[in-house]
Amino acid sequence: MFPARKGLPALVFAAFGFLAAPALAANPDPSEALQPAQSLEGNFLAAYVAGAAHDTTAATIFFREAIQEDPRNQDLLERAFVAFLANGSMNEAYRAAERLSSRDGSNNLARFALAVQALRTKKYSDARAKLTVRGRPADLTATLLTAWAYAGAKDGKQALATVDKLKSERAFNQFREYHAALIADVTGNPAEAEKRFKAAYSGERNTLQVVDAYARFLAKRGRRDEALELYRTFDETVPRHPAVRAAMAALKEGKPLGPTVTTAQEGAAELLYGLGVVGNSQGDELTAIIYLRLGLDLDPDHALALVTLGDVYERLKQYDQANAVFSRVPKDSPVRVSADIAIGQNYELLGRSAEAESYLKALMEKHPNEVEVVMALGNVQRSRKQFAEAAETYDKAIKLVGTPERGHWILFFYRGTSYERAKQWDKAEADLKKALELVPDTLPQGKAQVLNYLAYSWVDRNENIDEAFRMLTRAVELAPRDGMIIDSLGWAYYRMGRYDDAVRELEKAVELKAGDPVINDHLGDAYWKTGRRLEARFQWNHAKDSNPEHEDLVKILQKIDKGLDEVSSATPSSPPASEPAPAPSAPAAEGAPPAAPAGENGG
Repeated sequence: MFPARKGLPALVFAAFGFLAAPALAANPDPSEALQPAQSLEGNFLAAYVAGAAHDTTAATIFFREAIQEDPRNQDLLERAFVAFLANGSMNEAYRAAERLSSRDGSNNLARFALAVQALRTKKYSDARAKLTVRGRPADLTATLLTAWAYAGAKDGKQALATVDKLKSERAFNQFREYHAALIADVTGNPAEAEKRFKAAYSGERNTLQVVDAYARFLAKRGRRDEALELYRTFDETVPRHPAVRAAMAALKEGKPLGPTVTTAQEGAAELLYGLGVVGNSQGDELTAIIYLRLGLDLDPDHALALVTLGDVYERLKQYDQANAVFSRVPKDSPVRVSADIAIGQNYELLGRSAEAESYLKALMEKHPNEVEVVMALGNVQRSRKQFAEAAETYDKAIKLVGTPERGHWILFFYRGTSYERAKQWDKAEADLKKALELVPDTLPQGKAQVLNYLAYSWVDRNENIDEAFRMLTRAVELAPRDGMIIDSLGWAYYRMGRYDDAVRELEKAVELKAGDPVINDHLGDAYWKTGRRLEARFQWNHAKDSNPEHEDLVKILQKIDKGLDEVSSATPSSPPASEPAPAPSAPAAEGAPPAAPAGENGG
């Protein structure tokens, strides 16, 4: 939904620019309490290393000590300020912003943070003053925050006029109309709100925030059937989103649906949440974290903002921090179950396997009919290579589904891959075919993965080679940069005896996914068949050193020792080409995630 950022305060990068440094382990043992260094230099260096590792907690501790020792150091204060913001230490961040702003009135990030603080405390004219540069709002974000400040002061006319200053920017159309609709609704102008909601919805019908806010607006005015139709249309494209399911259930039961935004503070938080989603989707984790922290300071219970922030920390592999954020999602929020699933999966990623399993099993007992909860346990079991157990768990999830819909393709895919790895091919083949039947064309990556897994399995078994070749060709068209899928196509050529073609594709695959033992092993076999014996042994040695499966390693060592012709079976018994990782548990904000509610996917 949301446009690329415009006018993002450059100070974020200047002040915390050392995030671009190599990621070092600032705090490898989270159970060990951090102790400040004994010198200014030591604290600054420790903060630098923490920043490089994206460890905002450690950076905050060390910067706090450093600025106490050198309080007049402007550069140090700027870095500390950004660290405080990113860590959610808002009182310290605002104090640092005040000091920075008093010394340098052009520090845009400090002024921006202080404007958010003023909005939180309902000092609307103060907020507008801090957002204004030479008589006008500085950028998209400042313009819309200024509009929300006018809305907070009950000046709806000026609020909408401020929003409409963005009309010359077509890229902002939906973003602008969405916030104009929310402002009109909050300031008591339902006719204008409906007009703006319609404009936002017509621009993009698969944006959760627009659909949800518009439907709630209609339901509040007794137009429940229209609201339900909006949700149904969204559900056809993005199935089973928990917020949509909860709203549809409430409408069917005659329960009221409250508006998305009721105050200027909540409206500004919604704006900052959307900008945080943009940062997250573009890989700008620090920017995303800062926007989300500021938004949550305005609306601490914004469930999707919390989910998105947790998702950012997951991407940074800070799973303890992610769990701390997920645990803040309100208990009555429709996305709380998804947050709990993420907590359980993160325990597994932290190496706390027993805790992960007990947490997810307790969640299953609490929500025995939640398909996503059951699937999460299967994902954990599959990540542990407990394939028979995983298949059994996915089977329970599929039985809960009843009649499968398009969004359930991932369950059949995961059960099928688990059956295949558990050497139950007949069951695996049936599930993979079912997944291929269900997966929609609107998910090209998902379609490519299913085509790839089924076709590769056939190739590896020397079955249905011609059909598998056609399927793999289609998979490569859908995912032309996926090295594992191109490896599958190369291996199909190998099975067909077209060794030169196999070498060509497998060399592409090695370039796209260097260091994968399966691809290197395949390329070694293809080189051997084309008479390139020295290069073949080089690739096999590379495969050997890349942590292959044990049964593959045995065959690789035999080929290195005796050559391909002397080995009874040249075909690696490795798993088929790559399958998608377990779907993240946080719900999508918009777009079409692979199937189960997935992590933030836009704003």
